[in-house]
Amino acid sequence: MRKILQKLLSKLFIVSGIIVLQMGWFFFLFYTASAASHIFDDLIRLAALLLALYIANRQMKMYIKLSWIFLILSLPIVGIPCYFFFGRPELTERTQRRMARIVDAYAQFRPENELVNEHLKETDMNAYRQSRLITQNQKYPLFMEGYTEYYKCGEEAFEKMLIDLESAEKFIFMEYFIIGQGSMLERILEILERKAKQGVVVRIIYDDFGSINVIPPHFIKDLKKKGIEVRRFNPYKPVLSVVMNDRDHRKILVVDGRVAHTGGYNIADEYINEKIRFGYWKDAGIRVEGECVNSFTTMFLELWNYINKDNAVHEEYLDTHNTFSRSKVCGFVQPFCDSPLEHDNVGENIYVSIISNAKKYVYIFTPYLILGTEISQSLIRAARSGVDVRIVTPGVPDKKLIYIQTKANFRQLIEAGVRIYKYTPGFIHSKCIVSDDTTAIVGTCNLDFRSLYWNFEDFVYMYNAQTVMKVKEDALETFEVSEQVSEESALDKSFVTRMIQSILQLFASLL
Repeated sequence: MRKILQKLLSKLFIVSGIIVLQMGWFFFLFYTASAASHIFDDLIRLAALLLALYIANRQMKMYIKLSWIFLILSLPIVGIPCYFFFGRPELTERTQRRMARIVDAYAQFRPENELVNEHLKETDMNAYRQSRLITQNQKYPLFMEGYTEYYKCGEEAFEKMLIDLESAEKFIFMEYFIIGQGSMLERILEILERKAKQGVVVRIIYDDFGSINVIPPHFIKDLKKKGIEVRRFNPYKPVLSVVMNDRDHRKILVVDGRVAHTGGYNIADEYINEKIRFGYWKDAGIRVEGECVNSFTTMFLELWNYINKDNAVHEEYLDTHNTFSRSKVCGFVQPFCDSPLEHDNVGENIYVSIISNAKKYVYIFTPYLILGTEISQSLIRAARSGVDVRIVTPGVPDKKLIYIQTKANFRQLIEAGVRIYKYTPGFIHSKCIVSDDTTAIVGTCNLDFRSLYWNFEDFVYMYNAQTVMKVKEDALETFEVSEQVSEESALDKSFVTRMIQSILQLFASLL
């Protein structure tokens, strides 16, 4: 009873309830007006037709267009309000302009090195094209590898994070989707408090929606007293607004501009298996050193400026070197981010490029498998051409409805020759792809519509880097403890479940 009461009194429940009431009020007004007046009903239907024509000519994926058009034309009273509040994944025009100014201001502090680009071009033309796709869309340059280290679980990464935090002398930047109370946070805050007293600049960004039910009470106020600056990204307010769709799903730790961490793990005990929720929680991450860390520093500062409405460029935290070494043992690394600002969906495009250019194998870790046409078809084509395509999904899901939706994608892929595995020890939260012993990405992006189109995400693209083979080794070890999904088991025998899957598939791109 106490737990139920806590949930009913939580900010998430109260704010969500108010938003649902507002949506209900809009639906009620539309319905009553439509029922009372044939003229209004005709106007609603005309508005639905005009909106459908507008959507048909918008710059968005065809399957997203079709989902919205179907909803608007079949249920205009529901579809029209839903579209205006939830149907535009990009930021509002005013917000886009402000964010674009900040991004452009920092882009000049991420210089390209044409010798590095040319070296990759001479080495592998496909990898060069993938790198140019990132640079042209996101203005994040390619670097020669300094040092990279891959972690196949949150526990490994956390110990190294603590060591790096202890070494801070100038600044610590942390940006996470979820910050939850527990021993992981306590150990980090103990270091941050000491560092702040020593004069180290400590700044934290967290996503308000992601952390809403788990962050400690008075978190911002308590840390401010300790000299730590904290900002919420996109505060979850009881007001219907299109910007509520955009979430900061990135996980970034930068220390002194010389070392950075990213990956699937947030700051909460389940990510290091001190709290068991869905069996063993398998995650993955990467630590980078060297000049490429500057890209992570600018990622953080861009969002910090955006939240603070600050147009100044904080050069004191930046290291703009991008040197060149033709050493044969060096690989290439390219940190970058993706956001609702862009229509090109660079994260999705890079995945498609890696899959399409694979010659031997493609191995993927993802907690959710809710695919658009581009990635789905590239996986099918690769498998049918003889490439060994394997995907690991959770054995124990964290969200049952999303897992039903994930399973709906299994059969088509398996029929094409894609090998899908369920991670039987528990929940896999890793977000990685590795191909042909040469190319890998480790980051924060799930293979679902929200991550690919709606969220702020970050990635590390690697070619011939030290950690590429570590990602492969992790994949091979994970296959050994996972269960391959057969074609027969991919088809759910429950009629009710199949109906739910059909409905979810129809509206998958809208969720």
